[in-house]
Amino acid sequence: MTTEPVVTTDSMPTRWIDFAQIDNVRDLGGLPVTGGGTTRFGIVLRSSTLQQATCDDLSHLVEKLGLRTVIDLRLPDEVEREGYGLIAGSGLRIANLPIRKSPQSSLAARDLVPDKTRVDLTELYGQLLGGSGEHIVEAVRLIIDPDRHSVLFHCAAGKDRTGVLAAVLLDAVGVPAEAIAHDYALTNERIQKVRDRLDALPSYEGLPQTNTGILAVSPEVMLGFLRNLHAEHGGAANWLLANGLSESELQRLREVLVVA
Repeated sequence: MTTEPVVTTDSMPTRWIDFAQIDNVRDLGGLPVTGGGTTRFGIVLRSSTLQQATCDDLSHLVEKLGLRTVIDLRLPDEVEREGYGLIAGSGLRIANLPIRKSPQSSLAARDLVPDKTRVDLTELYGQLLGGSGEHIVEAVRLIIDPDRHSVLFHCAAGKDRTGVLAAVLLDAVGVPAEAIAHDYALTNERIQKVRDRLDALPSYEGLPQTNTGILAVSPEVMLGFLRNLHAEHGGAANWLLANGLSESELQRLREVLVVA
């Protein structure tokens, strides 16, 4: 896979969705698909944590964007400490599907990255993929269910665990690696706001400065993850099939996420 940049539609204003108290929300629509077409708008959103959403934010999500399902990729201790705020009483379906390094490992948030200032993110993303097969497949099954649309998935910053799930979804339907990496790197535009908000919360206190350690955002990280995904598993589609997704479900994912 080349690291040369490609021209995408990521700069379209409809990809970013602005809220008062949620910092990193964008639609997965508008990305190019190999062989033709683009990813579909209005089906899947990626986001940072929703726990501080205002009444207006919630109204925007539910009434304007048709949100029905929230997939929470945070670890159980994060959920217990930080909660969901107004989302909890909204009537939305919330599925907690933690993305973690190993199903057998400690579930404490501090064990995701023990040293937040020094971390190989490409290696971490591979570990998160390896430890989360069941939950990623379950997330795909929610996304292909039309009764669950629209769907929003999030972690804390909306970058790492969210980035792994986004990469698997996009690679599986044929979005080029360069476009996936570009989408991942868009978080740079919001990372200072994300960092400031998270650092004030109990679960994330002591975060490094932006562009440092766990808060670094580089397209090269995602390109490296995707190279490994293809070298070791033959790409996301094959990885999903190996982890229990059926061929018909994979085809349904393509139908849901891709428009000609």
